[in-house]
Amino acid sequence: MRDTRHRLPHRHVRPHLPAALAALAALLLTLLAPTASAHAAPTGFRVENGRLLEASGNDFVMRGVNHAHTWYADRLDALDHIKAKGANTVRVVLSSGDRWTRNDTADVANVVAQCKRNRLICVLEVHDTTGYGEQSGAVTLSRAADYWIEVRDALVGQEDYVIVNIGNEPHGNTGYTRWTDDTKAAIQKLRAAGFDHTLMVDAPNWGQDWAFTMRDNAASVFAADPDANTVFSIHMYGVFDTAAEVSDYLNRFVAAKLPVVVGEFGHDHSDGNPDEDAILSVTRQLGIGYLGWSWSGNGGGVEYLDMVENFDPDRMTSWGQRLFDGPDGIAATSEEAAVYRSGPGEDTTAPTAPGAPAASAVTSSSVTLTWGAATDAVGVTGYDVVRVAGGTETVVASAAGTTVTVSGLAADTSYTFAVRARDAAGNRSARSATVAVTTAPGPAAGSCAVGYRVTGEWPGGFQAEVVVRNTGSAAVDGWTLRWTFPAGQRITSLWGGTATQSGAEVSVAAAPYTATIPPSGSVSLGFTGTRSAAGADPTTFSLNGAECSAA
Repeated sequence: MRDTRHRLPHRHVRPHLPAALAALAALLLTLLAPTASAHAAPTGFRVENGRLLEASGNDFVMRGVNHAHTWYADRLDALDHIKAKGANTVRVVLSSGDRWTRNDTADVANVVAQCKRNRLICVLEVHDTTGYGEQSGAVTLSRAADYWIEVRDALVGQEDYVIVNIGNEPHGNTGYTRWTDDTKAAIQKLRAAGFDHTLMVDAPNWGQDWAFTMRDNAASVFAADPDANTVFSIHMYGVFDTAAEVSDYLNRFVAAKLPVVVGEFGHDHSDGNPDEDAILSVTRQLGIGYLGWSWSGNGGGVEYLDMVENFDPDRMTSWGQRLFDGPDGIAATSEEAAVYRSGPGEDTTAPTAPGAPAASAVTSSSVTLTWGAATDAVGVTGYDVVRVAGGTETVVASAAGTTVTVSGLAADTSYTFAVRARDAAGNRSARSATVAVTTAPGPAAGSCAVGYRVTGEWPGGFQAEVVVRNTGSAAVDGWTLRWTFPAGQRITSLWGGTATQSGAEVSVAAAPYTATIPPSGSVSLGFTGTRSAAGADPTTFSLNGAECSAA
């Protein structure tokens, strides 16, 4: 976010890229998967297998907000109020002195101390880099790294509590292709200076990465960190105005086992209306951190981004209420960092692992799971059911007792589930044994119709739309669509679902936001693909195993 205290933030413009480039870019995260390398053992937070872990090995998911400290240095009591609302993390705005009043070593040390007093993880960022190349007065990431080295005495030994966000939105929409090299160099400068902290790096394009520079080069940036301890931060404003865009962007990082957080987002913005519900829902499903912008003090036309009025915690705005108290918000999903739960007399012992779940009442879209209770010295407070796939876990349901129905599943699809227990201190158990479940087939033949059309073409590539219509009398709750390409086409990027392709055979599983199709209703998918030459379009489609008519 720019300095919203003084002026309207820069519009995060999303130009129309050539479709061929967009199609090619969609492949790169998978192709550039991070490779293992020898690196120093982190002394605090660390990244393993695409996840952010504390020194204890606990998975840590950020749930917090941004606080504009450099412009409101007398408002550090805001940290007390942010903690009281349930946050586990605060991202603190600092200045290197190049554009605003410098936050010196003593001030940074005080900020860290106040974060620790309030049992908050402290993400510290330099704001002077905002929009470099386009914003007058903005400085380079190299200069931001110099600032961190200058205030290093405030940070040494705080690796358990502090994450260093090297520079805020370090490139605008001009010269942003330099982001990759500039970011690698800044990371290596800090490592050479002895920084053992987890580092966070913001995306270019005013943080929104509409050109996918960070997305497509994240693997190589991660590999350039000799400590393999870098987290990527995307800022979601008007560029992310649909659930499909939110889901696609974050899922690509998860699939590539690259750590990502939503470092800023809002419920509205001058450049468009971000889909905050999707941001909150998808980050919860994927176990990804988020930090809303911002606690208070916005100006220049974006005062609506304040979570409380005039720093008064008793005057919450609708945005603050949504973020803290709404579905998938901070109050419902935040867990305090384990480092603050390890003091004398505090519970640091995790519950025992629950018994293996057993499946019953399996339908085309749901299954009921029942498991053996876990035990804990102070009592189990609940259970999280996780879907296990490709070495990753996604929480799909939570329960106070030992049974729950998981819904929204795709028909005729195999799933693997397990359970973890939680106690009052936030400790999580080891994972239970797993159970494999295959959902029942979906609706009978004749209850669906599919329309397919090519919406754009270029040499070697194309874009298409698929419309799936429910022609039956009952809702479709969870689905898998299959077809065969007749002319060697291959999907490179799809939105509205998750595509799997083997040769000419394509299978698309519904996304959470497209899973339900009411009677006479429809959902739309879109994708980009490659082909060697123009050829015939697919004509036969099946939904949950039943053949569909042409729409």
